[in-house]
Amino acid sequence: MGERLQFTGDAFYENMLWAVTGKNILEVDKMVSQKVVIKNPTGLHLRPAGILCKEAMQFKSLITFQFRDGTANAKSVLSVLGACVKSGDEITFTCEGEDEEEALRALVAAVENGLGE
Repeated sequence: MGERLQFTGDAFYENMLWAVTGKNILEVDKMVSQKVVIKNPTGLHLRPAGILCKEAMQFKSLITFQFRDGTANAKSVLSVLGACVKSGDEITFTCEGEDEEEALRALVAAVENGLGE
């Protein structure tokens, strides 16, 4: 117990993965990510953070962003505010789930359009 399965192309492990998760080996660690620069002059203060969260909450995927040494939940206003992202800072969005590509496109577009400012 506590050991991670090592996938070596063995059909037994691939069948086990399918039985447990309903996914094949190519689908297990799929996620998308993209870097984007915060353009609005005030950074991610309350109003743009709320707009970002509202956009993220439309999707089923897990949506986070990395900034400096931390990771923030893009669906939580407190998490977004706690990241202290300023204008000109670069963040990396990561989306993982059934609508991950659509979510990533929407969030990047929202940031590039200034998050309502």
